[in-house]
Amino acid sequence: MRSEFQDRLAVVTGASSGIGLALCAALLQRGARVLAMSRSLGGLQDLQASHPERLVWHAGDVTSSEDLASLGLRAAQLGQVDYLVPNAGIAELAESLDLGAFDRQWAVNGAGALNTLAALRDSLASPSSVVFISSFLTRSTFPGLAAYIASKAALSAQARTLAVEFAPVGVRINLVSPGPTATAIWGSLGLSEEQLDEVADSVTQRLLPGHFLDAAAVANVILFQLSAGARGVYGQDWVVDNGYSLS
Repeated sequence: MRSEFQDRLAVVTGASSGIGLALCAALLQRGARVLAMSRSLGGLQDLQASHPERLVWHAGDVTSSEDLASLGLRAAQLGQVDYLVPNAGIAELAESLDLGAFDRQWAVNGAGALNTLAALRDSLASPSSVVFISSFLTRSTFPGLAAYIASKAALSAQARTLAVEFAPVGVRINLVSPGPTATAIWGSLGLSEEQLDEVADSVTQRLLPGHFLDAAAVANVILFQLSAGARGVYGQDWVVDNGYSLS
């Protein structure tokens, strides 16, 4: 059976690792063409070797207006964009009142995602689907991650309004909020290996299956949000957290 993603164009940022990389792999497996943006090729190297005709890598940083403008031009060359996932994100431990930490994380997690949509809005097909990436922590707390949580919560609030504004032109906008996922972002927090193990043990106790999510599990939910199967879903934030928020 022909996949609905066959020959459709998807744009994914933050594509070289973690959820972004898993999503690119899943889209390619279903026959999509993927324009993948990241600061370095990273894990995309193997996918590019396997799918040279359908994976286009675009080097860039979502905090750079020039890079996003270049991404928009590249997308226009490839045709109308059917799926957009502004996935690029960072996390940084900081004092809750460290506004500099908020600025740095908002630049990627919030403004970076919104500016990605702005750069590609003229290339979006009708119908098309956009999925922003929020976080399960917008419903919880985590000492040292107030700035990260605030950046994701602000993105979530704006995405809901964008869903209303873009619906009349055939663009469906939603969010997915991953829970504890085994990706490289945990190693970027600046914790020692011992501290990371302690955090992981504490978090795992609240996960119903007793383990972290894998990136592919989150990618599968994003795929459904992008698909026609979710055509009646607008402005919703789907939490994928292995039951963390229930305990």
